[in-house]
Amino acid sequence: MTTATPGRRPLALYDGDCGFCTMAAGWIPRLGARVVVSSLQEHDLGALGVDASRTDLEMPVVMPDGRVEYGHRAWAQILAHSPQPWRTLGLVLGSRVMGRPGAALYRLVASNRGRLPGSTAQCGLPQAGAAGASSTASSAPPVSPTSAPGPDTGRG
Repeated sequence: MTTATPGRRPLALYDGDCGFCTMAAGWIPRLGARVVVSSLQEHDLGALGVDASRTDLEMPVVMPDGRVEYGHRAWAQILAHSPQPWRTLGLVLGSRVMGRPGAALYRLVASNRGRLPGSTAQCGLPQAGAAGASSTASSAPPVSPTSAPGPDTGRG
C-alpha cells in the first residue's frame, strides 16, 4: 500500500471496484491533467488524510500540500491541473459561485452511477440507515397489534 503523497501532483483516488468510477478515472489522463490517478484500494487512506467514510459518496483528490478535496471540488482540482480549456472550467467549477450547483450535480451523478454507462453491480451507493430501514419495513409482513414489538425492543 502506498502512503506517501504524490509529490508535486495531486493524487486522484477512485473506487476500483466501481466500473463507472474506473471509466471516469480513465478520462483524467485523456484530459492531459497533471494528476496521479490511482484506486482507493491501493492506498492507506488514513495516512493520506482521506476520510474513508466519504469515499463511498465522493471521489477524493489529495493535494500536494496534504489538503483533501472531495466530489465536485476534487473534479475542479483535476480540471484546474489540466490544459485549456479544461483549466478554466476547473477554476469556474471550483469557484464559490458554483459551490451549490456543482455539489448538486455531483450528487446527482453519484447517486445514479449504477445506471450510467460503464456501471457494474458494485457501482450503487450504500443505502443509508433510514432508506434501508424503510425498504425493509415495506417488504416485511404486516404486524398485528397484539404481536407488535414494544418501544424497548431495539427495533427501528
